[in-house]
Amino acid sequence: MASSPCGNSNFDSGLEIKTRSVEQTLIPLVSQITTLINHKDKPKKSERTLAAIHRVGQAVSVAVGRFVAVGEAIATENQELKDEMGQACFEARRAGDAIAQLTDVGSALPSQPEGRGTVFSDRTGMVKAARLLLSSVTKVLVLADRIVIKQIITSRNKVLVTLDHLERVSTFQEFVQIFSQFGNEMVEFAHLTGDRQNDLKDEKKKARMAAARAVLEKCTMMLLTASKTCLRHPDCESARINKDAVFHRMRCALEQVIEIVTEARSCGENKVLPASIYDGIKDFKSSVECLRENLYTSSPQSVGSQLEALVERTEDFTDSAYTSHEQRQAILGLCQLARQDTQQLVHAWVEAQSGHAKEATEDMEVAILKTCQSVNDLRRELHKVAVGRASDLLKVHGEQLPLRALKAAGAEGNLEAVAEYSRTLTEQKEQLVETCRLLCHVSGSEPLEITCIHAEETFHVIGPQIISAAQTLALHPSSKIAKENLEVFCEAWESQLCDMALLLREINDVFEGRRGDKRPYLSLPRPGKHSLTNLKTAKAVKLDAEEQTSMAKLGLELRLLSSDVDTEVEKWEEQEHDIVRQSQSLASMAYNMYLFTRGEGLLKTTLDLFHQAEVLSEEGLQLCSSLRTFSTQLVDEEKSLVVTEMEKLVALCQQLQMGAKTPVQGKTATFQKVDLSIQTTRGILTVVLSLLPFCNKLNRKYKSERSSLGSPQDWRERQDAATPVKEEGALNSKNSNGFGVKSLEQHMAGLNLLESK
Repeated sequence: MASSPCGNSNFDSGLEIKTRSVEQTLIPLVSQITTLINHKDKPKKSERTLAAIHRVGQAVSVAVGRFVAVGEAIATENQELKDEMGQACFEARRAGDAIAQLTDVGSALPSQPEGRGTVFSDRTGMVKAARLLLSSVTKVLVLADRIVIKQIITSRNKVLVTLDHLERVSTFQEFVQIFSQFGNEMVEFAHLTGDRQNDLKDEKKKARMAAARAVLEKCTMMLLTASKTCLRHPDCESARINKDAVFHRMRCALEQVIEIVTEARSCGENKVLPASIYDGIKDFKSSVECLRENLYTSSPQSVGSQLEALVERTEDFTDSAYTSHEQRQAILGLCQLARQDTQQLVHAWVEAQSGHAKEATEDMEVAILKTCQSVNDLRRELHKVAVGRASDLLKVHGEQLPLRALKAAGAEGNLEAVAEYSRTLTEQKEQLVETCRLLCHVSGSEPLEITCIHAEETFHVIGPQIISAAQTLALHPSSKIAKENLEVFCEAWESQLCDMALLLREINDVFEGRRGDKRPYLSLPRPGKHSLTNLKTAKAVKLDAEEQTSMAKLGLELRLLSSDVDTEVEKWEEQEHDIVRQSQSLASMAYNMYLFTRGEGLLKTTLDLFHQAEVLSEEGLQLCSSLRTFSTQLVDEEKSLVVTEMEKLVALCQQLQMGAKTPVQGKTATFQKVDLSIQTTRGILTVVLSLLPFCNKLNRKYKSERSSLGSPQDWRERQDAATPVKEEGALNSKNSNGFGVKSLEQHMAGLNLLESK
């Protein structure tokens, strides 16, 4: 029993824990109970030991009492949970009282003088009480979690009702009024689903939620312009097709979100991911390597069939019209080599079995190594082909020639030219869709597979929508609304290309083993913080639909810049260099600010954003200090360039700091402050991005010179003499880590059990 609570997420209640916040809240309780269960049951105990056990038992009892009070309050306000919650709270209180009684030193001492009493001598009673407590507390938490799900469903239902009204409006005045309401409801839905996405334990569900929310985010602006265009040109068939496609896609995305949070077994949930080559190789290698342990776990025929199924999947690469002859021949050659190595393995395997060998022979070991190496080589080649093609496409499509041509042809009312450039765009769409399919094969994880599928579906849908928007503009070339509508769909296409570039980097990171763990968001208190009495959060200043759309573009630029900074710092040989560490920290904080524009991440309110901006400005000034120290070893021209950029950085950091600290009142002023903070952060990252490659080049140059001029010790002595002590002290006086450990802990400790009751 002592170890079971820690190793199980399903306890005796049979309730599965699906969110990190519930799991993390249980950890301290599990730890305290484990301490009680595992204490050594000696005939003698010191007063210190008895007092410690008493304190732990009383702490558990008090925490449970507070916890149950909150659970009972939730039950009162949610009648549908009243009976279940009441029973769970009753069981938790009873178990907490039992633990307090069993660990009561005062009641144990009189029975056996001289300290010989055993605290909770009824060990079986303690085990039962602990089991009851863990299962009942888990049930209370899971029941409380249902309220979050109920909030999301209620929010979705409100959005759907308003969406239906929007689809049926016939006047601009009515549309503007209803769309304003729709925008507010979508912002609320985005916050609720963003919190849920970050709290999910299952990475696959998290990726599906992210994909659905990305669709809703992009479709909100499309819905605005497509609806306006349809209202202005009610008899235009292409405008109606364009609008209908947006509404349909939004409803599908809303349904997918509900499927994820309620775990409904709909057709979407049951749809199995296409078999990827990465998974095939992983399974095949696992089967082959298992032969080292047991020669009789599988048959030679099954291993051969696994390989053939794997080779069959490579046809997506070899049958593609866009795969070069050299690439096709390389893939086919590696497939043949894998077959040969597998045949040799099977031959050695059969010989070992006929000799009744108990473990893999030397010949088998060699064959296993060769087989695994050949499929690894195949995976590497397929990765190179998929990533190479994606990179080439992104470079070509980065110029956006068909989109520019479609805009121009539509504005001229030239339907023939629109048809011609539509064919070009359709061909590009097919290339991108196929490339996403190939990336899915080599993505390396289920969440990335889901992201690849989302990208494929997005290109597949937006391509025809751009064409219908261009046709509408060509039929009404003087229509400003039709022009704006085409512009929005083109921006969505460009945004998806940017997302694809980031996806490409993530796939490369996984392939090269450079993918780091993401910091989790917990909607319940941090471990050990049982402050469950504050169920309602302070109301955040929320952005309406227009403001969020304005923020989205700035946020996207911030994300791309932070990603570019990460790429540049990876090129440095000295990863512990102050400039590298501080630049990484700035990129991390900027990424947090980008997540804020999407209603995700750790920054939940505008106050959080402004605090982050302050911390970022301080880190930027620390980077300036490091740059100033770095510049002391440079010659005049090089030093001048670094100092000039550094001065720009100082000015921007000071501007950000002053802006973040300036108090504002009212929604408009708050939005302007948010906008200014993000724009200034963008400026800071732009300067950092220009400095990083130049400083890296200079660092390598002077490092090479130092190694030729003298010993490292001699050089350090010279540098120590030249480096201002004051600046060095300032540089080392503060250890920065992005959010700052203390501020992060304070922020996380303030998060509540539910965003609202």
